[in-house]
Amino acid sequence: MNAEQRVEEIYREILTRAPEHDVQPSLARVAAVCELLGDPQETFRTIHLTGTNGKTSTARMAEALVRSMGLRTGRFTSPHLHSVRERIAIDGEPISPEAFVAAWEDVEPYIAMVDARSQAEGGPRLSFFEVFTVMAFAAFADAPVDVAVIEVGMGGRWDATNVVGGDIAVLTPVEYDHQRWLGSSIREIAGEKVGIIKPGAVVVSAEQREEVAGIITVAAAAAGARLLEEGGDLTVARRDVAVGGQILSLRTPAATYTDILLPLHGEHQAHNALLALVAVEVLLGGGALPGEVVEEAFGTVTSPGRLEVVRTSPTILVDAGHNPAGMVAVRETIEEAFAFTRIVGVVACMADKDAESMLSELEPLLDEVVVTRMHSSRAMDAGELLEIARDVFDPDRAHLEPSLADAIDRAATLAERDGDPAGTTGVLVVGSVVLAAEARELLGRSKA
Repeated sequence: MNAEQRVEEIYREILTRAPEHDVQPSLARVAAVCELLGDPQETFRTIHLTGTNGKTSTARMAEALVRSMGLRTGRFTSPHLHSVRERIAIDGEPISPEAFVAAWEDVEPYIAMVDARSQAEGGPRLSFFEVFTVMAFAAFADAPVDVAVIEVGMGGRWDATNVVGGDIAVLTPVEYDHQRWLGSSIREIAGEKVGIIKPGAVVVSAEQREEVAGIITVAAAAAGARLLEEGGDLTVARRDVAVGGQILSLRTPAATYTDILLPLHGEHQAHNALLALVAVEVLLGGGALPGEVVEEAFGTVTSPGRLEVVRTSPTILVDAGHNPAGMVAVRETIEEAFAFTRIVGVVACMADKDAESMLSELEPLLDEVVVTRMHSSRAMDAGELLEIARDVFDPDRAHLEPSLADAIDRAATLAERDGDPAGTTGVLVVGSVVLAAEARELLGRSKA
């Protein structure tokens, strides 16, 4: 058995545990394993990110900036698109199969010990996400990395990653998502997110709803944390759409950076870049970063599955957006960056999502929509989704193709039916990270 096969075997074993969205209100199991391992999470500095949308893109930008300063980096994000190794990145690349196996072999005996202790007390084994969190900490300590950029799995307060010290807490915009686990109101959701703010930390926050901003302010004050808020201490001073992305001027507490190329589409990505830049400034002492370092880092950043062009004629875009706020960002970005005369959507989503609101945000953008299936036990039934789509769109604008390949083919045919010039018609595949991954693989993009 080679290392890649062993990775798959380990992954299948970990999948037998409670799923990552099944958040347990306790950090005790992760803390116990970390203690047995010698607290590897204390061997590196940390940028800890939470929020609703934009966490992974912001994490990738922050990690690129730190790496461009000559420091070794770890990055922990979720979920993955194609390979589980993407979740644990070292120096900007997915952990190698050999290092993944070594990390599992390092932590497995201690996980077994804590599992046995927890079950003896009537509690659960470590969950899927808790195991991967511990593996990431062990891999980062073994590398060793200087700085880890760590994205929460869900929420914050009880997220497995919250055993880190968290020198810097970054909060991307907080919106409605995962209400089943985080609470039905925006105040409840924000209350869970601010749980990552540690005593004496620095908090870097995106512009937020008024009630969310108030909760962040109170939480930061209670922790004795310094709060840097977008709109006051930091702003996107200028943004110009460019071929393949945008040109930015970003003002931070330390400096104004001008004419920075970011090869990602959308105003939301400009704000993600701002948060990443300020977080890294704070991490490295609060001063301005060398302009050439910022240009190098942002000029090479990628965010697979985030408004990603995967094919032309017609243009096929893939996006991992999976909540109403994500659909707003997708719609606004496409309207700004692409000159489509006709665009057709391919949509599937998880059963716990607000599909009606998601489709309502997309309806002004899409000429027609093709509902499809994806391979997940949590996926919404395609027939049910079609009924919702028919309510949101005119019935003759909503279609069903159970196969994703057939759905994309039909969407392409519908997009090009009027014979519009090349480059003016598009297909948008959106609704879930799982759907984005399946579409990327189908269209020959299997590397994230």
